[in-house]
Amino acid sequence: RRGLKNLALGYLVALEDDETINLCNTQFYDNDNMTDEISALTMLSHIDHTSRLKALEHFYNRWHNEPLVIDKWFAIQAMSKRMGTLEDVKELMSHPAFNIKNPNKVRALIGSFSQGNLQEFHKVDGSGYKFITSQVLRLDAINPQIAARIVSPLINWRKFDQNRQNLMKEQLKKIIATSDLSKNVFEIASKGLHG
Repeated sequence: RRGLKNLALGYLVALEDDETINLCNTQFYDNDNMTDEISALTMLSHIDHTSRLKALEHFYNRWHNEPLVIDKWFAIQAMSKRMGTLEDVKELMSHPAFNIKNPNKVRALIGSFSQGNLQEFHKVDGSGYKFITSQVLRLDAINPQIAARIVSPLINWRKFDQNRQNLMKEQLKKIIATSDLSKNVFEIASKGLHG
């Protein structure tokens, strides 16, 4: 019943009218379980409304001492369907709770963006691909295993239109051409490009 309720609320919030946003706010602030709180926050994360920013701030202030819950907070924002989510992700990388050396934080923010936000990651201008490439190269010196995992969405280029295929292959070539690249990343990127 809770799942059905949240599914229905999600459809209503997509209307982005005051009545349904207020309904979602009520669920977010007056809940008695994490499932409803997370569901409402996720719904609010997709809309350009002052309620979104207030809810994100409230959630962070409430849970900032719980690292795993904050990972969820990062992931929700990274998977937002709003235009401009990539810029939000870049900004969140300088948030005090984010640490590029912490694999959980990287998976929550960067991994959630590249694997869970098809709309923003696969933008036709290729900006999502360029962002992931820059993070793969940055992470490769810190944690090659995480870098190899983050590069994975680029190797699925065959599933997309010709323009996106070209953009993704261009980024894979850039990764492979990087000097001092770890074996982990090189194998995945080169196999993904040529295999």
